[in-house]
Amino acid sequence: MLTLNDQAPTFTLPATEGKTYSLSDFTEDTLVISFNCNHCPYVYNSDEGTRATVNKYTPQGVRFVMINANSAQSHPEDNFDNMIKRMNEHNFPWLYLRDESQDIARAYGATKTPHYFVFNKDRKLIYSGRAVDSPRVPEDITTHDLEAALDEHLAGKPISNPHTDPIGCSIKWKQESAEACDI
Repeated sequence: MLTLNDQAPTFTLPATEGKTYSLSDFTEDTLVISFNCNHCPYVYNSDEGTRATVNKYTPQGVRFVMINANSAQSHPEDNFDNMIKRMNEHNFPWLYLRDESQDIARAYGATKTPHYFVFNKDRKLIYSGRAVDSPRVPEDITTHDLEAALDEHLAGKPISNPHTDPIGCSIKWKQESAEACDI
């Protein structure tokens, strides 16, 4: 897994809106990359909270990019066509990229969906972990770890809690069989 101050691994991946993006395409001062998917209840139960976070921080120069690396062999709902369908149905305010090879998820050390990585303007890692402490049950949220990290960073302060444990379903690697979400 990436550690603090590690450089963001480069990538070139297709997006659901028809373009292909590389890390160098994102010029905002702050970049949030999250490993996500379509089928995980931790992801889809936190969609509206994630939308609110994106809408709150995008005007402050933060870019949000979601990457789906899950195996479509074990979870067909995570294939690229279904990613496009999900984005069209929900009109999410972030880019949604496909990591079919799973090489990018491995390079970042992503373990769960969702798993957030925040990078500064030099693309050095400044935060890794979860968005909130209860992504599956939004009404039980008591901490907003991602927003706290973004607030501190945007205020020019060091991030007081730069690493939290992501909470969600395990990434479904191609060699693994389908497994249930875990905590």
